[in-house]
Amino acid sequence: MRIAVAGGTGLVGAMVVEEVRRSGATPVVIARSRGVDLTTGTGLAAVLDGVDAVIDTSNVETMSAKRSVAFFETATGQLLAAGAAAGVRHHVALSIVGCDRVDLPYYLGKRRQEDLVAAGPLPWTVLRATQFHEFAGQIVDRSPRPIALGLRMRTQPIAAREVAVELVATAVDRPAGLLPDLAGPRPEAMDVMVRRVLRARGSRRVVVPVPMVGRAGRQTRAGGLLPGPDATLGRETFDEWLARA
Repeated sequence: MRIAVAGGTGLVGAMVVEEVRRSGATPVVIARSRGVDLTTGTGLAAVLDGVDAVIDTSNVETMSAKRSVAFFETATGQLLAAGAAAGVRHHVALSIVGCDRVDLPYYLGKRRQEDLVAAGPLPWTVLRATQFHEFAGQIVDRSPRPIALGLRMRTQPIAAREVAVELVATAVDRPAGLLPDLAGPRPEAMDVMVRRVLRARGSRRVVVPVPMVGRAGRQTRAGGLLPGPDATLGRETFDEWLARA
């Protein structure tokens, strides 16, 4: 079985590629560094030739709703059209828990992606996952020194590797539409996670609490980023992940 991984050099995409190999299938990496551009379609036809399933973990770093929607609309449209032409039998998209009820700018792009996949020409599955354990460290790395931004938000984070395992298992199974949420074993506060990351790194950077304001803030405080009651839960807690990482 040949499984193409869009965004296969990113954080979770690279883990998906590893898991595809571990499963005995053959991974096909879709990334600009491999000569394939999702926004223009360059190289897609050739790379999808003979592919059985596509796992889309593609991403764009932006705080702009317009840019997020434009990216996912274009990239998803290109992937679906090229996949249909190549005879792909299963399209799997990684999405985010709460993207349908929290109006963060980036999430609007994920909503558009989900809509296109559901209305598209390929048999499909969408898996929504909560924020990764790795997200707290990414916040620290992107914060201007000597501070670290501590987002005031409740989430139920999961290890990216557990998401990768679930994505591959989903891809080799039958298309299932929208799956139950995938989340970590327990809720956490993101600002507390940031403090734990700094402590684990031995860093003295000062955590500056950043409340989420406006409509998205109200939606988040109402539990918008937490998984539903029928969610599939991962095993590794944030503290366990941090000790290992």
